[in-house]
Amino acid sequence: MVKQVLAGKSPHARAVELVTGTKLKDVAFRKELYAKDPAALQNVRDPMLELARMVDGPAREARKAHDTREEIKEQAYGEIAKARFAIEGTSNYPDATFTLRLSYGTVRGYEEDGKEIPPFTNFAGLYQRAAEHDNRPPFDLPQRWIDGKEKLNLKTPFNFVSDADIIGGNSGSPVVNKANEFVGIIFDGNIQSLVLDCIFSDKQARAVSVDSAAISEALRKIYGADELADELEGKNNFGTGD
Repeated sequence: MVKQVLAGKSPHARAVELVTGTKLKDVAFRKELYAKDPAALQNVRDPMLELARMVDGPAREARKAHDTREEIKEQAYGEIAKARFAIEGTSNYPDATFTLRLSYGTVRGYEEDGKEIPPFTNFAGLYQRAAEHDNRPPFDLPQRWIDGKEKLNLKTPFNFVSDADIIGGNSGSPVVNKANEFVGIIFDGNIQSLVLDCIFSDKQARAVSVDSAAISEALRKIYGADELADELEGKNNFGTGD
């Protein structure tokens, strides 16, 4: 099935072929599809639809087999966890349910398609990307950010990447440096980090975080929330009369 899906191309080349070749992004084309009966739909030639037809049958079979086994596995996991805890006690690494998880990593960039991707972005890059796409979705900026551009220090770090090992559910996790200072919040991973569900690799996989400097800069210059920024930075001494 993988060979059929790739059609002799690399995953990247095949993905580009599918995304650029499909007409599904055209609303008028989708409306035409909705008006067709099932028999007519089978004759529509579009790379994404052809891919869907190819994987539909095997995917349904795999899902059925998966669902059949999943309930038994879920119950077994609980029994295995109890047995391991009874034997190993607190020396056993806890699961991620209601337990503190720590991941260590380094802020560093990576290479993609022969190009070095730097570890940091800044506000200047935000406006540059919006301009490159004529401020059209999904790269359009809210009017407040357009109006507030002149107030910002455009060299302020915006996002940064690190090789910390993350997984779904890590969004919102605080990032601290070795001095235990808050430096950001993880909110995403790059496309290469999807493999972290199965195996850890720090070659390209990166956790993406918003920089604490960007949070303060935006609160003060865009949103006019100086008091909140002061509180986050520890500049307010509530209860002392200050």
